[in-house]
Amino acid sequence: MAEANAKLLLNEVSMDRAILNVARKIVAEGLDDIALVGIKTRGVPLAEWLAKKIRSLRDKPVDVGSIDINLYRDDLSEVGYQPVVKNSELQFPISGRGVILVDDVLYTGRTTRAALDAIVDIGRPKFIKLMVMVDRGWRELPIQADYAAKTIKTLATQNVKVRFHSTDGINEVIVKG
Repeated sequence: MAEANAKLLLNEVSMDRAILNVARKIVAEGLDDIALVGIKTRGVPLAEWLAKKIRSLRDKPVDVGSIDINLYRDDLSEVGYQPVVKNSELQFPISGRGVILVDDVLYTGRTTRAALDAIVDIGRPKFIKLMVMVDRGWRELPIQADYAAKTIKTLATQNVKVRFHSTDGINEVIVKG
């Protein structure tokens, strides 16, 4: 952690433990035909990490895909004239099965709302649940996480960063500000 005024919230070991606890909850609920869909960008490595933990607990594969929500954002006009659209990658059907949306931080709820719109444009899942690494509060929409690896209280001026080795070179969660 090289950033000034940043506080380490979770290191790699504590992240792994927290993700394992979420996997245990999902397995304990008996959710059988599920797919994990990571919200690009940092929801994808989190979904892959969670899938490995679920597989280790029930010895059964879990489909993992990704979804890009850029065109579903309610602030699209503020993002720029040419938003960067990344491909959604779902190599499996979602209609009729459970989907767990996976994202790094739950804050206002607007990203989750956009992801819900994107998912229902693709198919009609049996149910949709939400898993996040960190729920930091400050909701603007009536959205809550079904599974949060870590729940913290933050100030509106603070920023929570979840970093993954595949995207940032390190696995950690920090709070800035």
